[in-house]
Order: sequence, then C-alpha cells, then structure tokens
Amino acid sequence: MKTRNIERILTPPRPHMVGDGFRVHQYIPSGLGEGFERMDPFIMMDYNSKFYFPPTDQPRGVGVHPHKGFETVTIAYKGSVAHHDSTGYSGVINEGDVQWMTAASGILHKEYHEENFSKTGGDFQMVQLWVNLPAKYKSSPPKYQGITNAEIKKVELPDDAGFVEVIAGEYAGIKGPASTFTPVHMFNAKLKTAGKASFNFPENYNTVVLVVEGNIKVNNEHEIKTDCLGLFKNDGEKFTIEATNPAVVLVLSGKPLNEPIVAQGPFVMNTRAEIMQAMNDFNMGKFGYLE
Repeated sequence: MKTRNIERILTPPRPHMVGDGFRVHQYIPSGLGEGFERMDPFIMMDYNSKFYFPPTDQPRGVGVHPHKGFETVTIAYKGSVAHHDSTGYSGVINEGDVQWMTAASGILHKEYHEENFSKTGGDFQMVQLWVNLPAKYKSSPPKYQGITNAEIKKVELPDDAGFVEVIAGEYAGIKGPASTFTPVHMFNAKLKTAGKASFNFPENYNTVVLVVEGNIKVNNEHEIKTDCLGLFKNDGEKFTIEATNPAVVLVLSGKPLNEPIVAQGPFVMNTRAEIMQAMNDFNMGKFGYLE
C-alpha cells in the first residue's frame, strides 16, 4: 500500500462575510486557486475559524436564499445555528452537531445564530461544505439529515491517542450516520498530544485535512498549523497524522464524480442550459415559499 503525500499546505485565505453572521475563509475552490474539479465532489468549503461575536438582540445570519443541484453540510465546532427551509423543516445545530441538507431539485433556506447564543455572544466556529450531486440525482426531492453529536459514531484510537468521529463513510469498520449519494468520507479526528491516527482511501479519491484546533504532522514530515489546510496528492492510499498538541482535524475524502460542473451562485448543474432553467424555476416560485 502506497503512502499518500501532501501536495500543498494552505494558510487561511482572506476572510469575507456571508450575511452578517459567518466570517469565512473559502478554501474550496478559491483558496486552492483551481476550479471546482480539483476537490470534486467537494465543490465548496467555507471555514468560519474561531471568531468572537458580541451579544445582540437581533440574531446575525443569512436571509432566505435558494440552493439547487448539490448538498450543504454544516459542521458546528463552536456556537449554535438555527435554520428553516421551504419544505417546512427547522432546527438548531449545536456544538458537535452536523446539518446535512440535500437541496437537489431546489429549496429555499435561511440560517442564523441561535437566539440564546445571539443574546450571550461567544466564540463561533463552523465549516460549511457543498457536496456535488451526480446528474441523475440533481432533480431528486430535497431532504434533510439533522445529526446530533450523540448520534455520531466514535472510534477509540490505540494507545489512548484520542478518537475519530465518523460523520459519513467508514473508519475502522464503523460507518457514519450520514446517508450519501456517492462515496464520501467525513471524519473529525480528536487527538491528544502525540496521538496518531492513520487513514486509508482509494488513490483516486480527492482528499484534504483541515486543522480546526492544535497542530499536526502528516506522515511524520509536514507540519500543518491551526486553521490551515493540507491538500493531498492522488499518489497513494495511506497517510498518518500526529498531534503535536491537542488537535481537532477534519478529514475529507470523496470519489470524484467526473461530470461537467457549471455553477452560478447557489445553483450547481451540468450545463449552462440547466443553470438557466434553475434560475427560471426559482423565479417562478417552484422552490416553495419561505419568509
């Protein structure tokens, strides 16, 4: 089994605001400096590094907006987010929880800081991913998976090194609770100082690690610091990470769809004609209604 090596280590891109509630570094695609294909099926990663929001009576966030053709995955590390969508679903994700929304044929959505968090203020830290859908599933009905931290499987590592939370895919024979349309692995490795974890993915799967807390070494060679991203080559299957101090690491690996990607704003389709149709459907109210 060949070792998978680091291609590049990226420091956080300049942050920008999404609405007034999310201060994010966009690692995918703009941080990579490449198109959507490089990390296919992960076509966007916005990382809200740890940021203090002062108390407010008016929750910060993002108002009503559409999505079509992909899935949004929000992983909460600090703070709480409330959300509503045009299917009638609403909920709150707290620290450690995951919100997995399949926009597919089209949905309206809004998300904002949860009311109590807004009133008290505090540190806020989240990752939002866009996971592309194969063409044959882009018109499937929207759905929602609310995954609490208690539902996420945890694999204890040898030598009291820490544990790996399995959100999606499989680690050490343990499967995550998230249902996916194509093979996707999504883990949080929570390591003690000097704790090690090994990972093994097919060579063609696009793979990154994001260091949410602490510092790590990859393959006992490359140091990756807090808030930085390690992009792997597609040159092997196995790699190891070791925490040089207590660390939380988001590990992502997915099988590329290898389909055309045409994106405009919140719509991700396969052709320009499909984008125009999506915009028309949205303007005609076919995504439902949400105040």
